[in-house]
Amino acid sequence: MRRIFWMAVGAGATVWTVNKANRLARSITPGSLADTAAQGAVELGGAVRSFAGEVRAGMLQRELELNRQLGLDGSVLALPGPQDRPVLRGTASSAKPFEISPAGTSTSTDITPYDRNEDN
Repeated sequence: MRRIFWMAVGAGATVWTVNKANRLARSITPGSLADTAAQGAVELGGAVRSFAGEVRAGMLQRELELNRQLGLDGSVLALPGPQDRPVLRGTASSAKPFEISPAGTSTSTDITPYDRNEDN
């Protein structure tokens, strides 16, 4: 009885070892390695695409914040001219939609004319 038990244990261990060796041999064939590399490249491409989308969304959000801070979203109306000209300010959500800053007072959010074609 003991001999049959140990013979069964040895046969089971042999089957397990052969299956493990076959699986390893299949995993290191050139075709399998190429498939693994291709799958890794696809996953990397997806991650890069996702990262690029997040960067674009962050850029758009920051651009909107900067436009709002600089008054380029339509909340500040000013014509180019002398520095003492009043500036019309307004926001879409305030109860008093527009307010005119008196001439001669300057705040850090006043818009000064800028010529993009001018070489500095």
